[in-house]
Amino acid sequence: MALAIFDLDNTLIHGDSDHAWGEFLVQNNLVDGDLYRSKNDEFYRQYVDGTLDIHEYLEFSLSVLTQYSYDEITQWRKRFYEQIFSKMMQPKAAELLKRHRDNGDYLLIITATNLFVTEPAKTLLEVDDIIAPTPEFVDNQYTGKVTGTPSFQHGKVIRLNEWLEDNNHSLENSFFYSDSHNDLPLLELVDNPIVVDGDHHLLKAAEQRGWQSISLRD
Repeated sequence: MALAIFDLDNTLIHGDSDHAWGEFLVQNNLVDGDLYRSKNDEFYRQYVDGTLDIHEYLEFSLSVLTQYSYDEITQWRKRFYEQIFSKMMQPKAAELLKRHRDNGDYLLIITATNLFVTEPAKTLLEVDDIIAPTPEFVDNQYTGKVTGTPSFQHGKVIRLNEWLEDNNHSLENSFFYSDSHNDLPLLELVDNPIVVDGDHHLLKAAEQRGWQSISLRD
C-alpha cells in the first residue's frame, strides 16, 4: 500500500475553493462586498505569483468565521458545497482517486486552504484523511487564529512529516499530485511526483526534472 497525496485546488477540483468561498461570502452579503472581493483577489494573485504571506492571508480569511455562530457558518458552508464546490469536481479526478483506492493506497489531501472550508471535501471525495491549516476553535467559536504550521509551500512538508510521525505510513513509493509551483518542496520529497494541469513555473520545473505531467480537465 502506497501513500497517494493530492493537492486540492486546481488539482482534484477545477478552480480554487478558497477564492470561491470568498466570492460566495460576497455574493451572499456575509462580508463587506467590494472591500472583501478586492482583498480576496489580491491574495489570490499573490498565491499564483508565489509571494503570498500565508499568515497574513489566514488572518484575513479566518476573520469571517469569528463574526457568526458555529451553526450559522456551517450552514453557509453546506450551501457553498451544494451550490459551488459540487460544480468544481472533475470526473477524471474521481477516476484517479478510484484507481488509487482500488490499488489499496492510502488517500491523503494536503491543501493550503483552511480546514473549515475543506473538511467536507474529505467525505465528498472519499479520501482517508486531509491536512490543512487548522483554525483555532475555543468554546464553540472560531477565534480567527490558526493552530500549528500552515500547510503551504515548505509548510506542507512540515505538516506531512508531523502526520507521518503519528500514522503508520511512509513515503516509500509515495505519490503527490499538484498543479502549483508552490508545492515544489513536497513534489521533490515523494518518489512519484506528478504534475496535474500545472502552472507555467511548475511545468517548466517538471520538464527539467523529467516529471510526469497529466490533465484531469474535461
